[in-house]
Amino acid sequence: MPQIEDHPLRYRLANELHARPFPSMRAPSTAAYLAIKRPEGAAARDRAADMEHLIALLDRHGAPHPQPGATHYFGRIGRHTLKWESHTEFVTYTAYTDGLSSRPFDPADFEVFPEDWLAEAPGVRMTSALIRITPWKDTDTTRDQITDWFVAESVAVARVLDDAAVVAGDFRIDPAGHLRFAVTVAPDTGERRIGRVVQRLCEIETYKSMSMLGFSRAREMSPRMGELDAQLSGMIGDMTGEATRAEDTLKSLLSISAELESMVAQSSYRFGATEAYKSIVQQRIEVLREQRFEGRQTFSEFMMRRYDPAMRTVQSSRERLNAMADRAMRAGELLRTRVDVERSAQNQALLESMDRRADMQLRLQKTVEGLSVVAISYYAVSLVGYLVYPLAGPLDLSKGMLMAIATPFVVAAVWWLVHRIRKRMH
Repeated sequence: MPQIEDHPLRYRLANELHARPFPSMRAPSTAAYLAIKRPEGAAARDRAADMEHLIALLDRHGAPHPQPGATHYFGRIGRHTLKWESHTEFVTYTAYTDGLSSRPFDPADFEVFPEDWLAEAPGVRMTSALIRITPWKDTDTTRDQITDWFVAESVAVARVLDDAAVVAGDFRIDPAGHLRFAVTVAPDTGERRIGRVVQRLCEIETYKSMSMLGFSRAREMSPRMGELDAQLSGMIGDMTGEATRAEDTLKSLLSISAELESMVAQSSYRFGATEAYKSIVQQRIEVLREQRFEGRQTFSEFMMRRYDPAMRTVQSSRERLNAMADRAMRAGELLRTRVDVERSAQNQALLESMDRRADMQLRLQKTVEGLSVVAISYYAVSLVGYLVYPLAGPLDLSKGMLMAIATPFVVAAVWWLVHRIRKRMH
């Protein structure tokens, strides 16, 4: 029996759902995390450069290479386990190591990524973090460690996944340039569950940092948006008066509209990405199923107080920019309508002026016609006089009397002929 043909992407799409498994980690262990992003045009970057950078790290340890075009990699590099992922705008490296350094969050733990290799990265560091995974001892020990390792006013702590672990972090960059997270796991917590917790923390930090790019863009645009808003409001107010010509106002309004549309085009991708990243951050925190630890703020509370206001600013800036663009468009339509009405009035006045000129020309034409009747009659009477002079004697009339009698008839005949000719022409 012939089998049904599969879609060319069927297996590839199905395998994509299983391509990025959570790592398995033990306690105690250490994770070093790095996210690299191109400063500009990250979504359209050359991904081959990212692959070359990964291969350069693998070659240092003699590790096997990923498949061509791969978007993820998982393997051993020396005594570390490396997980690499390629995302829309960035790539991430996570190196897991069994055991702990004697010094908590020792910068040497990040040396799995050599400095000369980091300097050759096809982008810049978006974020990096050191994650210390320790087994649970008791509440006092965990509380003391959190107090010693993190800034009290910023630290967020929570029991997660039904008391599977206690996670803590203050989202501050330490002198070595890394963020710090502590994960204290319960004795019965499985290795894959530990890996999920660590992966969630890395994702929360990465997507938080990526979404804050939208906040930076909103702050950069805010002063110019304020200037354009004031100009736009002033122009709309001037539209109700006659102080400025509508054509001049329309030119200025079109300039503002063009700038607003340019700002919308330049920021739409970043603002849209910020909204998506914000949703991921909230979802990743939600799946941790947080419970309060020792009365401290949870990660969701930290985000509500520090992160959500920034995201609301981005959303507000996005809505404000779109509203300004729409308002400029509506004002342009109203102003164009006003220009059309004014031009229609000017055309109406011009037509009325042309009617008056035509009426004057008609009157002048009639006057000229009357004068032409007089002139033609004058010459016609002279010609008729030559014709009737011989009759003066037999009629016993003088030449003057004879001309006087003939003149009315000649004038009437000339007027009748001119009137008939004009009537035929019309």
